[in-house]
Amino acid sequence: MIDFGWQFFALGIPAIIFGGISKGGFGSGAAFVAGAILALVVSPGAALGIVLPLFMLIDAATLKPYWGKWHWPSAKGLMIGAVPGCIIAAWVYAAVDADVFRILIGVICLAFVAFQAARASGLLNIQPMPFSVRWAWFAGMVSGFTSFVSHAGGPPSAVFLLSQGISKTAFQATTVVVFWAVNWMKAVPYVFLGIFTWDTMLGSLMLAPFALLGAWIGVKAHHLVPERAFFALTYVLLVLTGIRLIWVAVA
Repeated sequence: MIDFGWQFFALGIPAIIFGGISKGGFGSGAAFVAGAILALVVSPGAALGIVLPLFMLIDAATLKPYWGKWHWPSAKGLMIGAVPGCIIAAWVYAAVDADVFRILIGVICLAFVAFQAARASGLLNIQPMPFSVRWAWFAGMVSGFTSFVSHAGGPPSAVFLLSQGISKTAFQATTVVVFWAVNWMKAVPYVFLGIFTWDTMLGSLMLAPFALLGAWIGVKAHHLVPERAFFALTYVLLVLTGIRLIWVAVA
């Protein structure tokens, strides 16, 4: 049973709005902060179950503004690669307990921030490279896996897309269509693994208006808000969330 007390809403509402903004306007890279924050007050499985329908709702709301603006070869390669990634993740999910996933989600949070810090400081420089189908499939497989276990498929796909040197809007549009497809891939295994329950669906329903609000803000902010300002706050949230999840699991 999920406790829908004040803590659930105090953390869940801003988390989902933040996730909607990220998916709607900033390439989905930090959208998984929503699930990570929810995992502080519910089990990791329940967090996955609550967030997926909300992300699918955000996908549906943001497809139209970016329709046809994606880089189709990259999108197709990432989607194809995501299939085995989701299959492997489903097997892993069935074999391990909740604390393992708390640690995994926490590590992904911290690794994402470290990756972005290395890029910003010049320690890591992603050079443009010619499109490669195999590289797209590999990035898609990693994205499918991390998306399944923590809704964190954005960072692996972002590395691949950034290396293509595509425009900001093409990058955003490609992530929208890719994760629209990936989230549908995840839905059926989530049913069979028992991730979806009546409680998680109720949680999704209560948070749905805030997901749409976040998506609307994200689309509007895509051309108005500096990415640095948005991600600066995101990184702080991810570091605090990652440390807390690892602490809870180890303790």
